[in-house]
Amino acid sequence: MDKINKYLPWTIRIIIFALFMLSGISKMFPIWTFEKQIVDLGLASWCVASYLARLIIALEIAIAVAILQPHYLKTFVIPVTIALLVAFNIHLTIEMVKHGAMNGNCGCFGQLLPMTPLEAFIKNIVTIGLLIYLYLKVKNKPKGQNRFVYMLLIYAVSAFLMFAAFPFCPCKGEVPQDDTALITDTTSANSLILPESSPTDTTQSKVEKKDTIAKAPEEKAPKKVKSKYAQFTTFGNKTVNLDEGKKVLCFFAPGCDHCQNAAKEICKLKQKGGFPEVYVLFLDEEVDKIPAFFKIANCTFPYKVLDIPTFFKNMGDDQTPAVHYLWNGNILKSYSGTGDNEFKATGLVKAMEAKYK
Repeated sequence: MDKINKYLPWTIRIIIFALFMLSGISKMFPIWTFEKQIVDLGLASWCVASYLARLIIALEIAIAVAILQPHYLKTFVIPVTIALLVAFNIHLTIEMVKHGAMNGNCGCFGQLLPMTPLEAFIKNIVTIGLLIYLYLKVKNKPKGQNRFVYMLLIYAVSAFLMFAAFPFCPCKGEVPQDDTALITDTTSANSLILPESSPTDTTQSKVEKKDTIAKAPEEKAPKKVKSKYAQFTTFGNKTVNLDEGKKVLCFFAPGCDHCQNAAKEICKLKQKGGFPEVYVLFLDEEVDKIPAFFKIANCTFPYKVLDIPTFFKNMGDDQTPAVHYLWNGNILKSYSGTGDNEFKATGLVKAMEAKYK
């Protein structure tokens, strides 16, 4: 019994340390998914989400470290941790009432370990129980020996490391709507442009090439409309009108495996000939992976790099990879994410072969 009382509190502290450390680290990869979740929940705008995401992750890591040290453990660290878990469980309860207990990923462990709201709720209840037991068993340092500065130092270091490891460009007012302000780094973005690998398109011109997918001259074309993507008129050193003729527009993240697979399938279709021009809007995250992205895809497309707020604002409710088939500005077929509406090459071909009505 004495051994249990001696070792069990430390075992629980290590478990809680591991939980919070895993929770914090898993949200970092990729961190933009956590930022998007904050925006989707209405907790902050895109301009604030980048700061809030890093501060929240820093807090989780700080709690993980603080639970192992003795200063103000019983009077501050444990009560604050319990309060945060209770607050999050209230949020989870609201989400379960609105959307169902088993729908969606709560984001507790980012994309690493998807967890439903109900699973997260149960996990938090168990953790709260462990913290209450810990509260009853541990003791504070002797009076006068506690140093609150250690709490501040732990969080300050954690926050500093987060902002240093994941730098970002602060928003400057509202998200720009003019096309000239959408590329976050024009020089670096253009320097990554690679030549189109398709044998029918080996050079990039500022004049938009004619579409070749039309099956016959008499094929009825939809009336021209102005799409929400009309603002994107330059992709690298190529000028284009996305609302003219048939186009395929993709929203991809450079480090996204599913995006790479979708691009690979689109490349196979384009290499067969008779396929519309393809244009890519890349998320400004891991842009150094763009050359590797096209290498995996086995061909390249004209692309544009958008800052994170602009990317998601224009992608709307879609998830990456998002692929849109446009004809004269009309969106005739769309794919989004990796669920029921994930990209399927055969489905896109059928949509392109179907006559417009």
